[in-house]
Amino acid sequence: MKRLIVLLALLCIATNVFSQTSSSTQTHHKMKLNAGIITSKLAETKAFYTGTLGFGVTFENEFYLLLHVPGGGSEISFLLPDHPSQQPLFQKAFQGQGTYLTIEVEDVDELYKELKNKGVEIKIDIRDEPWGDRHFAIQDPNGVGIDLLKYSPPQKQ
Repeated sequence: MKRLIVLLALLCIATNVFSQTSSSTQTHHKMKLNAGIITSKLAETKAFYTGTLGFGVTFENEFYLLLHVPGGGSEISFLLPDHPSQQPLFQKAFQGQGTYLTIEVEDVDELYKELKNKGVEIKIDIRDEPWGDRHFAIQDPNGVGIDLLKYSPPQKQ
């Protein structure tokens, strides 16, 4: 009986040590993502995102523009290149390739019609994908592809 009690006590101690070790190695910080693009086209970018997609201006000054999606929640920022207030890491301009944004919307067909009526150039026409996306794509003044989509589970065959 003593051996059983000692064994249970050791098991409890080991379980407690293991749970403290595994939880202390995993940090759970609350995070918020704000993607940023370094561009000299701040005015064109602001006009595109506010006029075409209905984004709002969260903050703006002569070298920085912070926009939010309609309803808030997600943001994107734009920064002038080679600005003396910024460290070298944040000075080189985006070259217009290798970046895309995905924006999930409630009614992708309605947004597609709205943007077509505004004369926005559609880069990828609206379509359904086998994995469940219904989407189309446009491009911002900086060359960033924007995939506008409504996700739904794939249809069973």
